[in-house]
Amino acid sequence: MISQTLLRPTFRMVQTLQSGLLGLDFQELSRIAQEHGQPEYRARQLFEAIYPQRVADLEAISTLPKQFRADLKSKGLEIIHPTIDQKFQSKDGTIRYLIAMADTESVETVWMPEGDGGEAGDGTDDDDADWHRATICVSSQVGCAVNCQFCLTALLGIKRNLSAGEIVGQILAVLNDRSVDMERQRVNIVFMGMGEPFLNYEQFIKAVRLLAGGVGFAESRMTVSTSGIVPRIHDFGAEAVRPKLAISLNAPNDELRNQVMPLNRKWNLEMLMQAAREFPLRNRERITFEYVLLNGVNDAPRHARQVVELVRGIRCKVNLIALNPGPGIAYATPEERQVREFQEILMKAGVPAFVRRPRGLDIYAACGQLKRTVA
Repeated sequence: MISQTLLRPTFRMVQTLQSGLLGLDFQELSRIAQEHGQPEYRARQLFEAIYPQRVADLEAISTLPKQFRADLKSKGLEIIHPTIDQKFQSKDGTIRYLIAMADTESVETVWMPEGDGGEAGDGTDDDDADWHRATICVSSQVGCAVNCQFCLTALLGIKRNLSAGEIVGQILAVLNDRSVDMERQRVNIVFMGMGEPFLNYEQFIKAVRLLAGGVGFAESRMTVSTSGIVPRIHDFGAEAVRPKLAISLNAPNDELRNQVMPLNRKWNLEMLMQAAREFPLRNRERITFEYVLLNGVNDAPRHARQVVELVRGIRCKVNLIALNPGPGIAYATPEERQVREFQEILMKAGVPAFVRRPRGLDIYAACGQLKRTVA
């Protein structure tokens, strides 16, 4: 397991706010029921109400004895859902949610009807065309410590980690706002919002387990993106329950990656690609490499050929993202022909490559644009 000492030279560890029942797993709820003299099936009733039923008020769980509910509330053990503070809707149907936590900190969560093409070609998608599809992009931290030079979230710095309950709570808030029926609608989860999930690893993984075992999301419907926290990639591969893995690559050599992703100075491309090669893929699964194209920086044909060599021998695909611009970002968006030329070079070399569609550009909801913009 990764240690705090390993991360301390580069990243300031931040606190996680944890309170209430949301975010507790079945074993923790069982201990609470036992402490209050309740049989174990009360814990099951609590768990089912909080997660698959998405109940937001303890008083609404009528199967629980009134005294038990009163005892829980007296100790501050309520179901504390994050609050939707503001909503911004794009002309393409995307919704950006500004979601407030109990301590008034806020994060952004994005609802994308039909997704953005990011799931294409990953080897686990199926052909269930009769389903209504959507994607929720969820945050794992308030702000971000990684400081990628093309990302608006980096301008916020890091505030704190989110608890497992706050991570799951974002998703429940959006599901309830959109009146999603999990038995009829197929929703994907991407941990690609604010923050680096692998710098909040324990809470992120706990949230994944609650989403899979409680809310009802299959592992194959979840994807996590990391900027390259190499020791945690090794830990992640050993998890019994885990989403699919995406790695934010963005440059084909250390010189360029040091420039656009300072994290590379700690875990360079050799270390990162070795971790990718050793990652235990499931049947039909591929690693996704995310590559943000920056005009005149990393988008030349020679860079595409370097990417081909970099990923050679790895069962993977590459998602290409033309930079989504924003104030304070020093880079520019390449023209479509440059993006297509880059893609063609990868495809001709046998590397599956897909162009992710920008969703919610007009409301600052696209990849790399999440900065709690309210105007």
